[in-house]
Amino acid sequence: MPVPEFVTRLRAHVGRELLPLVGVTAVVLDGDRVLLHRRSDDGRWATPGGILEPGEQPAQAVVREVREETGVLIRVERLATVVTQEPHTYPNGDQVQFLDLAFRCVPVGGRPRADGDESLEVAWFGPEELPPMADRILERIREARNTSGEPYYLL
Repeated sequence: MPVPEFVTRLRAHVGRELLPLVGVTAVVLDGDRVLLHRRSDDGRWATPGGILEPGEQPAQAVVREVREETGVLIRVERLATVVTQEPHTYPNGDQVQFLDLAFRCVPVGGRPRADGDESLEVAWFGPEELPPMADRILERIREARNTSGEPYYLL
């Protein structure tokens, strides 16, 4: 996964110390099916998403990320979850902690395809077909499917 230039510049100042970042995630629903991609960095299936760039609006960022990673064009319907993830240390020692904003989205065009950079595969999965994924991703999918329309967050 490419490291955004602004993160590289920040790392020049903070080194490997914990860096809080804002992440955006798309739960793209087409009826009962959800769009997933198999990540090139760890080979695991996940919802598409990425890091919010400075000055970028979260909904615009999630539209961009889905288009780049999967080729699918989306419309954002609503915010689904707002959750701070546990701190993570990358193999190079860089520490991050993401505030993740997950959005419920619907497809409006494009064709699913792997970008060969961040995505190895892209596919639609029904509720009973979901591949093994991290609990945090399953939580985002569950909350995006919630019909109450209220975003999930921890108190």
